[in-house]
Amino acid sequence: MLIALTALIPLAAPLAAPSDGVTTLHFVPQGATQELGGYRPQRAALSADRPATITKLPDDLAAPVYAVLPIGEGPGIALVLDEPEGGTARLFVDANRNGDLADDPACEWAARESKSESGATLVMHQGSVMVDLGAAGKPLQGALGCYRFDPHDPQREALKDSLLYYRDYAAAGSLDLGGRSCKAMLDDEQTSGDFRGKADTGEAGSGVALLLDANGNGAFDVQGERFDVRKPFNIGGTTWELADLARDGTSLRVVKSEATVAEIPTPPDHSVGKVITPLQGTDTAGKPVNFPADYAGKIVLLDFWATWCGPCMKEMPNVVSAYGKLHAQGFEIQGVSLDNEKTLARMPEVMGQAGMTWRQVADGKGWKAAIGELYAIRSIPATFLVDGTTGTILGTNLRGEALADAVEKPLAARKTTP
Repeated sequence: MLIALTALIPLAAPLAAPSDGVTTLHFVPQGATQELGGYRPQRAALSADRPATITKLPDDLAAPVYAVLPIGEGPGIALVLDEPEGGTARLFVDANRNGDLADDPACEWAARESKSESGATLVMHQGSVMVDLGAAGKPLQGALGCYRFDPHDPQREALKDSLLYYRDYAAAGSLDLGGRSCKAMLDDEQTSGDFRGKADTGEAGSGVALLLDANGNGAFDVQGERFDVRKPFNIGGTTWELADLARDGTSLRVVKSEATVAEIPTPPDHSVGKVITPLQGTDTAGKPVNFPADYAGKIVLLDFWATWCGPCMKEMPNVVSAYGKLHAQGFEIQGVSLDNEKTLARMPEVMGQAGMTWRQVADGKGWKAAIGELYAIRSIPATFLVDGTTGTILGTNLRGEALADAVEKPLAARKTTP
């Protein structure tokens, strides 16, 4: 999930490590969410009980509820949300952490209306605020994004007494890995205000991630380029780890680790204009599949889906329609099901009801499907429109009428080519 609050402040130019081996990064106070590619929302419980750390409140509060964000040193950052029934909601945050919310201006807190399934009007609020993330005597201003779903939303009953927030700050620059410079960012995923992360808590990790553009494609891939700051990581066959990481993320050392961990391959570049990764397998009829070579002379859609995937089945009528309309002109579909051992048996019935008559590959392993892992599929539906002759990717994740439109163009071009 991604909400871009502001344009990203330009990152600092790569900085060379001094002779003592310390690398200096640049603190990005606001707008980092867009560059980081998303956020992990944190939940703050709202209560009618006023926190003891609040010494003073605005005078005109009508229906206050309170929360404390566990950020930075000390008792955290207190806030008050004023939500008068039928009135305008306001959010006040103790941004300077002095206990006085009367000297902090009301935060940006914009309302957005939507309709529930029953037709009722729901109001969601969202905004941002600059707060002091620093330690005692070392203030550090960083932005938080925050939002609140309508407490009357029946689909979000569990969040009726919650405010959600996330970091919109980061530390950025580049790291030298044995003479190889990589664009880098530190992501305080759990919005703790401390880039050193928490002590290892098993699978939960430290809550702070190191992002490295190891393959140099200008982006941070989820697979193979995101690492826990407290754990060793392998880049280029060498296992590294971070040392002497500063609380504010602005300095650290990268050292060779005594541990050895495997290198995680980065996902293939399947953007438009690139060549699709070939795959081999066996379809559900027991016949061999060699993609895209089986579809030379055709325009083919590689479609990752599953019977249990609501968005997939919602989109399927558009896929079936495009296939029926354009199949005779040279349009083909190769399906790859991510159904698991519990849902695999439903495929024939679901496909029959939906009118899906094209070839399918399904190994029953769900998200661990071999082809899904080969293509680094992390969400479905996921589609790639491919020129079967060259393997060139013509489009990705096309939806609705956009799919038929994208297929018609290369088919028409072939008709006009001598």
